[in-house]
Amino acid sequence: MTTPAPITRCPVLHEDRHVIVVNKPHGVLSHPNPKSQKLQRSAFEGRYDAERRCFQTAAGEVFLIHRLDQDTSGVLLAAKDEKTAEKCREAFEAEQAQKKYLALCSGGGVKPEGVWLDHLVTAHEQHQVRTAVRRGPRPNAELRYRLRHYSAPHRLSLLEIDLITGKTHQIRVQAASRHLPLVGDDVYGSFEQNRALKKTLQARRLFLHAFQLALEHPASGQALLITAPLPEDLKTVLAAAQIPFHLG
Repeated sequence: MTTPAPITRCPVLHEDRHVIVVNKPHGVLSHPNPKSQKLQRSAFEGRYDAERRCFQTAAGEVFLIHRLDQDTSGVLLAAKDEKTAEKCREAFEAEQAQKKYLALCSGGGVKPEGVWLDHLVTAHEQHQVRTAVRRGPRPNAELRYRLRHYSAPHRLSLLEIDLITGKTHQIRVQAASRHLPLVGDDVYGSFEQNRALKKTLQARRLFLHAFQLALEHPASGQALLITAPLPEDLKTVLAAAQIPFHLG
């Protein structure tokens, strides 16, 4: 991996003259929050144009294609020109990009695989974003999951998730609404559970990692498959819980 300073300080997973894909660490923003006065570290360098979703880096324009929550680590895609960005965004909107996540949930009783369908609503209040499930309306959020491992001693379920739609906090909210809050989730999870797991398993942050992105390359048309290795702090949690793990 290389880290070209003019564009990003994140580890680079793939780069060519059309796109750049980074492994965004936990705690780093996908893009700056214009309403915050705090010093913020973002996935890419330079001034950010929110309307165009574009960073003005020292090496040229970089267009953000999608985003990850600040607390989520993993694969983040950007384009190096507006035409490429348009093609990538169209692929995401048409649900032609496959996004896989690894999530560790508190709780059990999960079927080996399944689909979660919900109607989510998001509110912006006092510089905070919160999403909730609204019962009744037609679903607008979909994900598919596969149970990778269940730890009975700790009542933890390791899920591999295919995110079909991309709503704000979608995985976290859909899991919490099923009494399966993500480990380390300080918004939708349990404070008591988080505190206990921090002591027993060294779970110090949200256990949600975007580990794989697959799509057709916007220029060549060839299949592009990018995988982000699991961060060491999340590996530590799985090892402490004696949960076997491998990507793929």
